[in-house]
Amino acid sequence: MDMEIDFSGVLTCMHTEISLVAVIVVAFLYDLFAGKRGREIFHPFMCILMLLFIAANIVPFPNEDGELFGGMYLYKPVYGIIKSILAIGTLIVFLQSGSWLRREDTSFKRGEYYVLTLSTLLGMYFMISAGHFLMFFIGMELATVPMACLVALDKYRHNSAEAGAKFILSALFSSGLMLYGISFFYGTAGTLYFSDMAARIDGNALQIMSMVFFFAGLGFKISLVPFHLWTADTYQGAPTNVTSYLSVISKGAAAFTLMVVLVKVFGNMVAQWQLMLYIVIILSITVANLFAIRQKDLKRFLAFSSISQAGYIMLAVISGTPYGMTSLIFYVLIYMVANLAAFGVISTVEQHSGGKVGMDDYNGLYRTNPKLAVTMTLALFSLAGIPPFAGFFSKFFIFASAFEEGFHVLVFIALINTVISLYYYLLVVKAMFITPNDSPIATFRSDCGTRISLVLCLAGVIVLGLVSSVFDGISLFSFGL
Repeated sequence: MDMEIDFSGVLTCMHTEISLVAVIVVAFLYDLFAGKRGREIFHPFMCILMLLFIAANIVPFPNEDGELFGGMYLYKPVYGIIKSILAIGTLIVFLQSGSWLRREDTSFKRGEYYVLTLSTLLGMYFMISAGHFLMFFIGMELATVPMACLVALDKYRHNSAEAGAKFILSALFSSGLMLYGISFFYGTAGTLYFSDMAARIDGNALQIMSMVFFFAGLGFKISLVPFHLWTADTYQGAPTNVTSYLSVISKGAAAFTLMVVLVKVFGNMVAQWQLMLYIVIILSITVANLFAIRQKDLKRFLAFSSISQAGYIMLAVISGTPYGMTSLIFYVLIYMVANLAAFGVISTVEQHSGGKVGMDDYNGLYRTNPKLAVTMTLALFSLAGIPPFAGFFSKFFIFASAFEEGFHVLVFIALINTVISLYYYLLVVKAMFITPNDSPIATFRSDCGTRISLVLCLAGVIVLGLVSSVFDGISLFSFGL
């Protein structure tokens, strides 16, 4: 009887992970047994499969908290919301990957691409629901190792193998550093459970050092300064669709998990980690903005933009409040649609222009491909926080959450950096609409999947900021954190 109750609890609390494992198994078997004709429809098949997965899990269920395996796995409705957001972002990335996967040198890698991508998503799900540092670390490694394979998937083009090597070496070092810090936690607290550890942390010197090591490991995944040095080279060398996934999905999961751990485990050390975040936020936003101005490669440009955006996300983390958690989830949602729209344009231009990703290549793009130019412009305006686009409202909530907790100077510095970011985002807009070009990128028509994804992203950029019920709906669940 007890086993039956436990089994039903697993099905109830872990239905998202179980259904995602089912999707991975179906993708693997389809790739293994489908013939030549079956592989031709592999891409639409996977997009439909992901759509069904999202439809089955988009509503947080059950509505009450739960735990499994002695508290190693935790379920809360707010966890279901962030998991659904990450799944939607993955679907958009899949929609944008059609042209790339139809190339002769990548068509045979379709199965690997889908299985590896969904494996990283499964690892992020375990990170989010972890109630024990062992579960958290396993989830992080499950999310990281397949990601290294994805970065190096296009190994014969665009320095993808080099990018994969840099990524895995940096990931190994950061994971080792984090594991070293976790071992100190276990030595001082005698447990790895989040709930038990919170009561045994008193803020001694060894625990402070341990927290710094732990933060460094997650700082790598979020691309915070000074843990960002791998980001630009990896983003430039990886396939563009992998870069877009890495810049949004991985970053969103890590930022959410960081806030959960800091609030639930290190609540007694709030002064120490707020000071640490204070310094890191200023460095991340300022350094990234200054380096972004100098970039001519659009993938490196968006790499430094993502570092800056990570700094803004940390404004919600430093507040440590339910309002800050709501702001973080809302910011990740808006950042996802805006950034994936920008990367979607870069990807489709790259596939139809022989690999052009330089800012100068976009000179005069509006003359030949006006729809793509407008899409890129709206996405960049949202990233910059220009009203009335959704990015303005997400930044407003982020700033408000930090301001309410007394970080007035920090918010002022972030506002100044917003002006700097507006300048370098407008450099791309200037190239597309104003800078003349005698031989602009030729007119082309993107594939159906890319068009659908860009429409979804633009709808999010325009509509999400104006529909207040989205933020209010998230806030209903964030207070249960």
